Amino acid sequence: MIIAFAIATFFATLLGGLFALRFKDKLHIILGFSAGAVVGVALFDLLPESIELVSEKYDSSLATTFIAIGFILFMILDRILVIHAHGDHEHKDENHNGLAGAITLIIHSFLDGLGIGLAFKVSPVVGIVVAVAVLAHDFSDGINTVNFILKNRGKSKTAFTLLLFDALAPVFGVLSTFFFSVSESTLGLILAVFGGFFLYIGASDLVPESHHRHPRFLTTIMTILGMAVIYLAIKFAI
Repeated sequence: MIIAFAIATFFATLLGGLFALRFKDKLHIILGFSAGAVVGVALFDLLPESIELVSEKYDSSLATTFIAIGFILFMILDRILVIHAHGDHEHKDENHNGLAGAITLIIHSFLDGLGIGLAFKVSPVVGIVVAVAVLAHDFSDGINTVNFILKNRGKSKTAFTLLLFDALAPVFGVLSTFFFSVSESTLGLILAVFGGFFLYIGASDLVPESHHRHPRFLTTIMTILGMAVIYLAIKFAI
């Protein structure tokens, strides 16, 4: 059963990315949805899950501290990548910035798979609940991975390559749990850091970019819709 869920995460992520590639001429609308989805995953999935896991061993405030650390770390990475952007080098730096965001999503997807595998070690019921929650936002993960590259003027070929890595990441995450495991509190801290990453990416990158030179009303609606979809998907999954 666990292998079936791993394969399902691959196709859910892949389909989301292919959707973004097919409709890249409507990128501002997709970006609006992606912005909401990224923030939604952070607020409704990563943050509550990290606090719950960390609280089993530490004070819950430690999770919020690591959320802030994740936010700051990605902000520093973002500034380093773009601080020297000028002239002919600007496009190159934009591509690097998009690559950093896509790699963050790939690592997050690996952790999704890790979470599925560890949950099944607790019990099949817990494993199924976690797997369904992961599948609920994998489609958006695929969209977001492609969007990070396309919005930073990267090539479709590059976006598709990274999409494949993102689709494979949860599969390898699941398989890795056959060989090692981490404590739930440690996993919670890792999730908190990535929650901080996603909050920064959504608020400082995707939301402003989706509104840039495009009708703000529609993109705002799409951002709210992205958050709502993730919220409902996670609630129904649980």
